[in-house]
Amino acid sequence: MYKRLELHNHTNESDASCTCRELVEFMAADQVDAFALTDHNTISGHKKIQAILETSGLPVSFIPGMEYTTYYGHILCLNLREYVPWENINKHKPELLFQAARAKGALVGIAHPFSFGWPFAQGCQFVMHVTDYSCCDFIEIFNNPEPLSVNEKALTLWESLVLSGEKLSATCGMDLHDHNPFAGHYATYIEGKKTGDVCRELTDAIHAQRTWVCKGPLLETHIENGSIYFSIHQTKKTGCIPAQPEEYRITLKSASATLTCRPKERVPVTEFGKDTIIIPKLYEKETILKNLMCVSPAICL
Repeated sequence: MYKRLELHNHTNESDASCTCRELVEFMAADQVDAFALTDHNTISGHKKIQAILETSGLPVSFIPGMEYTTYYGHILCLNLREYVPWENINKHKPELLFQAARAKGALVGIAHPFSFGWPFAQGCQFVMHVTDYSCCDFIEIFNNPEPLSVNEKALTLWESLVLSGEKLSATCGMDLHDHNPFAGHYATYIEGKKTGDVCRELTDAIHAQRTWVCKGPLLETHIENGSIYFSIHQTKKTGCIPAQPEEYRITLKSASATLTCRPKERVPVTEFGKDTIIIPKLYEKETILKNLMCVSPAICL
């Protein structure tokens, strides 16, 4: 089964208006499978969330996390269960913090890398100099409140890094600070079992680069007899009305080529020459960013 994850959320333990209980109830009401708490520079809400879930019996799982909020950019940590000091953050060596958080079992990613920075929101844009992306696990390619122009740059960054051989997963987030509706926005999906440990499943998915970022329809890719073929899984995400199969378009992007096809078509892998990494994306009707419905895991030939 696929699990819907909401991986970027805040409470009044940092700068949001909703309480921990309100966040839990909000997630459960929208049938989210699991959510992360990523308050700014604090993990004070973790125990509160866990206590609420233990007593409420609400059908939603919890992923502990934190958003390191610096003057040089924001760093998302998932499965972070203890506070890792960051006060000596080095703009030119963010890998030091990445590695320190990883040493505690956390997954480390870059949040909204191209968010508007100074003078609109100092520190929101990621201006640290990463020289070793092997110390990073994921990039938030869609921060739902951001405009398309900002998210397009994040998506392009992730694609260029993956197509160059970097092992980075894609995630997205609501960056929730209030009761903003989920309808029409992207969520992160992973494979898992109904009773599986979602924190372990998330770690496995990130490390294997098996995450989907989608608004509803989830694009599955398969390889058989030297051809790539497709299937579409409807996740029934809030606010998504499935299109007719003939209305979908798929792009397959490699380092040297981008091909467009329909879901029923098969694409020979020879079309990509010597390229070994392909990023599949599903669009509704036209292949423009506002119609992008799903970014699928990269295909490694």
